[in-house]
Amino acid sequence: MPPPPLLHLRDIRLRLGSSWLLDGAELMVGAGERVALVGRNGSGKSTLLKVAAGMIEADGGTRFLQPGATLRYLPQEPDLAGFATTGAYVEAGLAPGDDPHRARVLLEGLGLTGEEAPARLSGGEARRAALARVLAPRPDILLLDEPTNHLDLPAIEWLESELLQLRGALVLISHDRRFLERLSRAMVWLDRGTTRRLEEGFSGFEAWRDRVLEEEEAEAHKLARKIVREEHWLRYGVTARRKRNVKRLAGLQELRKRRKERVAAVGTVRMAATEADGSGTLVIAADNISKRFGDAPPVVEKFSTRILRGDRVGIVGPNGAGKTTLLRMLTGALPPDEGEVRLGTNLQMVTLDQMRAGLDPDMTLADALTGGRGDQIRVGGEAKHVVGYMKEFLFVAEQARTPVGMLSGGERGRLMLARALAQPSNLLVLDEPTNDLDLETLDLLQELLSDYQGTVIVVSHDRDFLDRVATNVIAWEGDGRWQDYAGGYADMVAQRGRGVQAKVSDVPRRESETRATEEAARPATKQKISFKDRHALETLPARIAQLEREIAALQAQLADPGLYARDAAGFAARSSLLGKKQAEREAAEEEWLRLELLREELEG
Repeated sequence: MPPPPLLHLRDIRLRLGSSWLLDGAELMVGAGERVALVGRNGSGKSTLLKVAAGMIEADGGTRFLQPGATLRYLPQEPDLAGFATTGAYVEAGLAPGDDPHRARVLLEGLGLTGEEAPARLSGGEARRAALARVLAPRPDILLLDEPTNHLDLPAIEWLESELLQLRGALVLISHDRRFLERLSRAMVWLDRGTTRRLEEGFSGFEAWRDRVLEEEEAEAHKLARKIVREEHWLRYGVTARRKRNVKRLAGLQELRKRRKERVAAVGTVRMAATEADGSGTLVIAADNISKRFGDAPPVVEKFSTRILRGDRVGIVGPNGAGKTTLLRMLTGALPPDEGEVRLGTNLQMVTLDQMRAGLDPDMTLADALTGGRGDQIRVGGEAKHVVGYMKEFLFVAEQARTPVGMLSGGERGRLMLARALAQPSNLLVLDEPTNDLDLETLDLLQELLSDYQGTVIVVSHDRDFLDRVATNVIAWEGDGRWQDYAGGYADMVAQRGRGVQAKVSDVPRRESETRATEEAARPATKQKISFKDRHALETLPARIAQLEREIAALQAQLADPGLYARDAAGFAARSSLLGKKQAEREAAEEEWLRLELLREELEG
């Protein structure tokens, strides 16, 4: 006989308003098991985990915890209020007999000293302190709700290593695919209030989930066809014995009831970015830019890069390395102390920041999308009713008047995406866009970015997301140095020989840097750019700007809906001229870019 589980939730039912959030959900955890709890945002995963932790009492069902078993729970938003230091907060989670030395070791491993004041902690630092608090007692059952949110890559990889050594049982909610693949051994899928279990890790989950949904859809199709046959018989069939007719009619009513009560699978997010006219070929050119704040070491030191139209650039590094500072410099929001940043022509930039700035908690969801201007929103040049647009991002009509402050983290993330993607753009700047998004929404965001015709710059700690999206990665190398690598995160690791490391003060010099220093010290005969090329380099920007004005004027004329009816020949002539001007602009930009790269090579 197998040993009894350490934790067992059976037939858990919990009502949210007029509907059941949990309707017969189950969760069983044995000693040493590693279970991942997955489901859409708003499906009740965090609520079920709180029921497991004993923090919420369900409306129905039973919760069994093995007597004497220790359990620790990590919430999405840790509360450190009332503690003088992070060390005091972590030690308060220890039970009699627990080793206080382990608490300090964990804090140090997570990059904290234990002396930090909780009021001054960032979101990532608060999450690190909370992780140390739940890991220090070595509990029999560890419940983690989105433990990687706001953690940088070194901390995520450290946490993976620590959890792999854990002897106790683990129940984990996370949107980080790579994290789930490494740690899960069983999957519990929470869908429409009920749970299904797969005795495999995350690598087998998505194919299994899709099979389940396909089978369910096929069953629904069979049910619908059977109802049609029964209704046909009811209208046109030859009547027989009355008892048989009554029984068959009752069967039809039962079928109808089953279809009515059947809860449809939650829909998918329909994401589409509103794209503006194309930008120039060169989007951003940074030449030897540097930035420091006060007497602190440089955040960026003599960094150069070229970002061209269609590039998808990932920026990675530990917290505090300066990723957001570099991002702001590249986009022109923060001037460099030294060097130069040049932005390309016709850029229309839309930014999504990691702090979800711009969301007034008192504003309703509908007003957050429309700006408080009526009930219409323009997406891709066409007007949509705000409720219809909300539904494309999995919001229901009843949420239109819900204050933003009442939304979950995942819902706020979807709202920010909905707002950002409704704005015309050819440059998307995304700072930690994956925080709080569920796996299905992440899939669709990745597809959107892959199909997006413009340029994308993204700061992210999600390794799988970067591998799927990025065409190149700018990585922090220490001491303000940043290096551009081709490919995604795994490609960067292959080229560097290591992943992103924690921020330290004495990062050793790299072999490539030493070699570059030696070569720079050698005497060299420099060539110079020709007079003709230099003249072209100086005059092409003005020519490109003139072409932009001419193109804009032609587009404005062609936008007149009555032009074709009044002057069909003139419409055709302007259309042809517009094509020529756009091709001329493209050629001028290509030539300017070629000459600029040549100048750098000869004079740099």
